[in-house]
Amino acid sequence: MPSIDLTGKAAVVTGSGRGLGLAYAHALAAHGASVVVNDVDEAVAEAAVKSIAEAGGKAVAEVVPVGTTEAAERLVNRAVEEFGRLDVLVTNAGILRDKVLWKMTDEDFDAVITTHLKGTFTCARAAAVRMREQGEGGSLILVGSPAGQRGNFGQTNYAAAKAGIAAMARTWSMELGRAGITVNAIVPVAATAMTETIPAFAPYIEAMRGGEPLPDFLRKGEGFGTPEDCAALVPFLASEAARDVTGQAIGIGGDKVALWSHPQEIRAAYSDGGWTPGTLADAWPISVGAELQTVGIPAPKFPEA
Repeated sequence: MPSIDLTGKAAVVTGSGRGLGLAYAHALAAHGASVVVNDVDEAVAEAAVKSIAEAGGKAVAEVVPVGTTEAAERLVNRAVEEFGRLDVLVTNAGILRDKVLWKMTDEDFDAVITTHLKGTFTCARAAAVRMREQGEGGSLILVGSPAGQRGNFGQTNYAAAKAGIAAMARTWSMELGRAGITVNAIVPVAATAMTETIPAFAPYIEAMRGGEPLPDFLRKGEGFGTPEDCAALVPFLASEAARDVTGQAIGIGGDKVALWSHPQEIRAAYSDGGWTPGTLADAWPISVGAELQTVGIPAPKFPEA
């Protein structure tokens, strides 16, 4: 098995005070990277740094809400000031403001887009500038979501941001390839503060916190596990073992890892001289409309009682 050694590398993980972000920071540190932990809560950020140090890793905290250029530059500069360089960026920071379309306010929409989409853009831009200056490559690991891949009820803002993040990963992988910088989106599924609000998952998460393992139908069938399960993907993508992996959307959760497809045409039909509304209506049900695509995250499949 290839050794995943990140000794001498420096990483920034946004939104890493708790949950998935903290798991990513711990995983990077456990494989030798020095980490800038980011959170909006100073006490949470410092507690995360302490936990990494107690586990034998090296980390510092930078307390700032992501979204602005100034915040992004602070994070990159902190890595350079503390560790002399920047090799890895994980854009994990995010918030939720869930509402159906007709109830979502401008403020609800803008807040989520600013943190997730603009925060990913500004942090990635600052990191790319630094990595290109260093001339030694690097890794941008952008955190997506199943909601961005398939849509999710009540999450116009979140799904749009996460879909945009996957599109940015594909675009930036082309733009940064010559500089040796890989760019991938990860699509994690884990027991977090967000997923425990789903009634079907809640009892299993509660049992897990009581020391019981998650059943196989969740870990394998649903690809649903702990934040630590998802974290394994981050050191891999940051390592030399993944130098040829770029522009991909990779799902992980529980015992499952999966590659998401890129959007692509699946059916086509042709009409000499072009189409009219009438010829489209005639051809649609027997050609491109014969098997329409589903939307939404599939409901979990639980064993029958």
